[in-house]
Amino acid sequence: MMYSPLDQFKIAPLFSFIVAGIDFSITNFLIASLLALFVLRIYVFFIKSKSFFLIPNSWQNMIEKSYTIVAQQTSTISVGGEKYLPFLSVIFMFILTNNLIGLVPYSFTTTSYITLTFFMSFSIFVGLIVVGFQKHGLDFFSLFLPSNTTFFLALLLVPVELISYIARPISLGVRLFINLMAGHTLLKVIVGFSWSMLLLESLSAILFILPLIVLVILMFLELGVALIQAYVFLTLTCIYLNDSEALH
Repeated sequence: MMYSPLDQFKIAPLFSFIVAGIDFSITNFLIASLLALFVLRIYVFFIKSKSFFLIPNSWQNMIEKSYTIVAQQTSTISVGGEKYLPFLSVIFMFILTNNLIGLVPYSFTTTSYITLTFFMSFSIFVGLIVVGFQKHGLDFFSLFLPSNTTFFLALLLVPVELISYIARPISLGVRLFINLMAGHTLLKVIVGFSWSMLLLESLSAILFILPLIVLVILMFLELGVALIQAYVFLTLTCIYLNDSEALH
């Protein structure tokens, strides 16, 4: 039973068992992650199988639209963006799937857990640095020094650009975590209020319809947030990849 709106973000063991002092418990986080990976595997299977129809069905429409979104963002990478299309597709679909699973009642939103969002953002950040050094070598440091900058101005701009670059993975992970957690917390508060109104043994219980209407509206807004945050994460990743590829 949840006693606080924030309890929905706790990792709780569903089946607990310990072997040789090692905890192998199955948690709600694990179940949600495996479900997201299963959906992602189905998505990849349909792409690899090439079993598409001239007149697409609903599932094919969804796959084609998601592929188009990723392909359009990949085109913003000025140099060699096509090779990142599989990676970006997986990132986009993984985040989107986890966001949508979190909208199902009694499920768990893994993307509202800061450990996962930071792991993803810092992993991408490390990959960007590796790509930059592999392609440009030490010239990669020119990313922190704007062109036509004087020596004394460079002493000021280089630390600012460096701090801004380091802040990228932090902002990328925090943005996803904060938006999902805030939206789901608000939904939980409205649900609790509506349920309390419904339990009233008087005519005032009819008033629960008002927060229920608000809840329905917020559900549609939260659906929009789930889509937008996956798109924003994809867009920023493409922008950062373009910096590593083209040093712009």
